[in-house]
Amino acid sequence: MDFTEAVELAGKGMDTAGVVVLVIGAVVAVVRAGRSARRQMPGTYRQFRQQMGRTILLGLELLVAADIIRTVAVTPTLSSVLVLGLIVLIRTFLSFSLELEITGRWPWQQNPTGPPAGMTTS
Repeated sequence: MDFTEAVELAGKGMDTAGVVVLVIGAVVAVVRAGRSARRQMPGTYRQFRQQMGRTILLGLELLVAADIIRTVAVTPTLSSVLVLGLIVLIRTFLSFSLELEITGRWPWQQNPTGPPAGMTTS
């Protein structure tokens, strides 16, 4: 197996991992939402959306990693790099939008309850 084949295999592995995360995360979110709905717990829909948002963010990270691996190592042409740049731009927009949906604030805004656990202010 030469370098190109190994990198292509790594990219396919990352693609597979991204799809698996999306499918398993969606199933887990639906099951949790079903349990919450059966118990008539408040906020079921919001929790479902937050779980799905986290799942999509993680899946997108893995899928973009696969694209980066293939673009940089296998086909570093100008058109493939431009396509990768567009994909990363779209993913960044989606990531910011999903973060707003999950937490109710933009990623650069401070947490209204203070810094995250383990962070100190100086």
